Amino acid sequence: MLSTVMRRYAVFGHPIAHSRSPRIHAAFGAQCGIELDYTAIDAPPESFVDAVDAFERNGGCGANVTLPHKPAAAALCREVSERARRAGAVNTLIRVDGAWHGDNTDGIGLVRDLTQRHGIALEGARVLLLGAGGAAAGVAPALLDAGIARLAISNRSFERAQALALRLGINDGEQRLHLWGWDALVEAAARLPDAPRASAARAGYPEFDLVINSTAAARTVDPVAWPLPFDDAAPWTAVDLGYGEAARPFLDAARDAGAARGIDGLGMLVEQAAESFLRWHGVRPDTDPVYAMLRAGDGA
Repeated sequence: MLSTVMRRYAVFGHPIAHSRSPRIHAAFGAQCGIELDYTAIDAPPESFVDAVDAFERNGGCGANVTLPHKPAAAALCREVSERARRAGAVNTLIRVDGAWHGDNTDGIGLVRDLTQRHGIALEGARVLLLGAGGAAAGVAPALLDAGIARLAISNRSFERAQALALRLGINDGEQRLHLWGWDALVEAAARLPDAPRASAARAGYPEFDLVINSTAAARTVDPVAWPLPFDDAAPWTAVDLGYGEAARPFLDAARDAGAARGIDGLGMLVEQAAESFLRWHGVRPDTDPVYAMLRAGDGA
């Protein structure tokens, strides 16, 4: 039987009309017998703080936060979790004793989707992360905690990649963290087709098991020169943190470059939502039926 107390939750973003979070949390609530009111709130950056304040005054007790507000959400919090601190961003707000507490569930959501749904072994994996913005910062700590052997970060702004590397706080002596200029990696990738297959570091391009796109480069009208391995001899997997049509350009380019698999971010979206749901309600929902419902809705 559903509980009789209506609890108010929301997702804040700009834009936000496309968000599937209300549908996801409605399904979680029905599954767990928790009645809740979960809405999408469009808040431009200049009005984000006021929008959150109004939400709290009207009984809001928890919220998800998406682009472009995750760093601003962290500034609203009295306390943040360790994973939110390492990410420098908050995607989950929890009202505790009259104040907001912040968490970031993006990274654990990605790791659970890759390992539990898609059967990808992250222990010892060599990972290339494209981008160094908020999405990259949200998932990088969890990837490192999952035991990957190497994390290479490539970003158009090398300074931004350096800033992310400093925030991650990895001991460089471990040789787990590497930075690559985007253009340098593109040039190295272009040399791959003519390089000897037997070369350990063909054409100066490092070997990767997993390439993760956290950028919005594919959302522009301009063609993108992706720094992809262009190698079908060594199996590698492409992942886009976006989902649906937003992920298609990168995943199509990756398949053309020889990726053995392509995975979008729909599963990550569901898994990070489940972690938020757990923080708010103390129960973890079964994500598989909700993922299947959304995937069926995509027609994929």
